[in-house]
Formats: sequence, C-alpha cells, structure tokens
Amino acid sequence: MTDKPMSGRKAQAARNDKLILEAAHAVFVADPAAPIAEVAKRAGVGISALYRRYPSKEDLLRKLCADGLHRYMELVREALDDDGDPWEAFCAYMRGVVAADTPSITVRLAGTFTPSEDMFKAAVEGDELNRAMLERFKSAGVLREDVANGDLQMVTESVCSIEIGDAERTRAVRLRTLELHLQALRAPGSGPLPSTPVTDEEMGARWVPPGASWEG
Repeated sequence: MTDKPMSGRKAQAARNDKLILEAAHAVFVADPAAPIAEVAKRAGVGISALYRRYPSKEDLLRKLCADGLHRYMELVREALDDDGDPWEAFCAYMRGVVAADTPSITVRLAGTFTPSEDMFKAAVEGDELNRAMLERFKSAGVLREDVANGDLQMVTESVCSIEIGDAERTRAVRLRTLELHLQALRAPGSGPLPSTPVTDEEMGARWVPPGASWEG
C-alpha cells in the first residue's frame, strides 16, 4: 500500500515546517538569543504561519532539539545494525553525527529551555543505545578499551565547533579533522589517556536551565 499524496494545503504546511526547522537550526546555533522572527525571515514564511505551528520560541527549541536527538539515535541504531566491517561501521556513525551537526545543537542550546519529559526519556534510551554500541565495537576489537561515550561526544562537539569559510568548506574541514580523531580512537591506541571521561550525568546536566534541578 502506498501513502496517499497530501493535499495542497497539507503539503505546503509540511514544506513550511521543514523550512522553519532548517532555519531554526541555522539561526539558533549561530545565536541562541536570536528572536523567533529571525527564523521566520530566514525560512521565508510569515510570522503568523510560524506561530501557528510553534506558539513560542521554547516550543520551537524543544522540537529542534528533539529532532536532533532522534536523528542521533537513528545513527546509533544504524551502527548497531550494520553487519559489515566493524571499524567502517563505527567510522560511518561518527561521520554521520558530524554531517548531521547534532553536536552543535547540544553545545549552543543545552540549558536555554526546559526539555520535555519525552526528551528526557529519549535521552535515557539514547544512553542505553550508546552503551550497546560501545560494547559492540570494543568486543570487535576496533575501538580502544579506555574510550567512553563522553569521549566520543567531546570529539564530535569539538569537530562541529569548526567554522571555516562557507558551509561546503566548513563541512570538508570538519570531516578531515574527524579523520585525525578516528585514528586516535582505533584500538589499541598509542598510550593511556589522562583523567576520566565525561559522564552521562555531566552531559545530561547541561540541558537543565540555571536554577532548575537535575535528576538524571
């Protein structure tokens, strides 16, 4: 059975929503304090059309970050399901995270709004998937034993902080820099790592706005 094509009005609404979310990513990653009107302007839609879909900036931020989290989880699942060469599967996962630019959302927007209960639940599921993925690649002997999920997140966040020239050049330099990190992540590694990896609790606490409590 094929899906029925959307009506003209529904198709336009779907296009507008895609434009809004793409614009929101660009606007708020560049400036988390930017007004929501900047998103409407960049998306080329009326402010009333934006508010009909997202009544407040916080609603839009929640949607943007929830979509980023779900995309990240898709990449982890793809890595777990990939029955090809384990090292290539791990590299594809890391490259996918950088290409999707989900770390930029975390770095720039964590703590700027109150996450929904569903987002916290998804984060717990994401932690479980991360642990399963790490176990898979360590058991396969391709990922060094002393690497934790926090290490991988710090790598992708640092890589996604790179801004050089236009979008195409930035993407190319990010992927080049990632390849240098991948060589350091491959087992067995050239020496012990200092200190301890960032914990799930430390990463999760960043999403809690100032003054609120973290119960991760």
